[in-house]
Amino acid sequence: MKSNTQLAGIILCLIASISWGAMFPVADHALTYIDPLFFTLIRYGSVTLLLVIILFIKEGKTAFRFEGKFFTLLIFGVAGFTVYNILIFLGQHMMGRSGVVVASIMESIMPMLSILIIWMYKKVKPENYQFITISCAFIGAFIVVTNGSADFASILTTNLFPILFMLIAVIGWCIYSMGGESVKDWSTLRYSTLTCLLGTITTGLITLVATAFHIIDVPSLEVIYQVRYDMTFMILFPGLIALLAWNKGIKILSPVSGILFINFVPVTTLVVVMLQGHPISLYEVFGTALVIYALTQNNLYQRKQQNKTIKQMSLDHSRYYEKRSKIH
Repeated sequence: MKSNTQLAGIILCLIASISWGAMFPVADHALTYIDPLFFTLIRYGSVTLLLVIILFIKEGKTAFRFEGKFFTLLIFGVAGFTVYNILIFLGQHMMGRSGVVVASIMESIMPMLSILIIWMYKKVKPENYQFITISCAFIGAFIVVTNGSADFASILTTNLFPILFMLIAVIGWCIYSMGGESVKDWSTLRYSTLTCLLGTITTGLITLVATAFHIIDVPSLEVIYQVRYDMTFMILFPGLIALLAWNKGIKILSPVSGILFINFVPVTTLVVVMLQGHPISLYEVFGTALVIYALTQNNLYQRKQQNKTIKQMSLDHSRYYEKRSKIH
């Protein structure tokens, strides 16, 4: 029974990671027709509607009460569903075709960025092995961004804003992922739905302002029809299914085990890009492999440390009862 549950967790995390990996090549096609703001609004407007329906059916109307946490949920919702989605796809679109792989790499270094955020926010200094794996991951990301070119300064200057946008985006998602701790007594579905709702409303307001000032244009029905398959995939898989599958899979496997599946994000992206007929350079492959290696090593070391802690607690527990039996 336990093995079946573990298998279910593995499958759920795989579905989420592969969906996220395929997300960037699919978005690349859609963004040639529609701007990132309306792309995000249509996508997550649909996801929000589906989540609201599911939450209402499962937990009833009382689940929509904020219980004094409105501003907290607003901050996390904006970080995860407004900042992340607008900036990751804006950055990808600005970089052109190379932005597909770069965005995927940015997504995969989230666990490393989370370690740095925890260090800054909670003053929990990373261990030496974490510094090594973080450095390794960033070197890999740097190789992908520069694509092996020796003219680093020129490439980074040319792509400074896209890279900065994508970096801010993934930091936003890291912050959102940590937000669940503020409502531990809530279900994952409830936290996901209310934050998605608030983030999407914020995205809607930003889109309205941008449209009013003629910064962007409202997409025509013809344009929306052109991206109908892209949007259907983005709404159902990387949007709704991946979000719920990932949260459930992590709950089954534990964050330490589940986070390893983030490795499948850049792998899936590279496979899809190659299947689309676009060339992949050796530098992109090597940089991606370096990021995956860093994530894997970090995860394996965390598992070892976790197992040591469990064994030590078990040993201390045994010694405690051994002493008590001798006294009595």
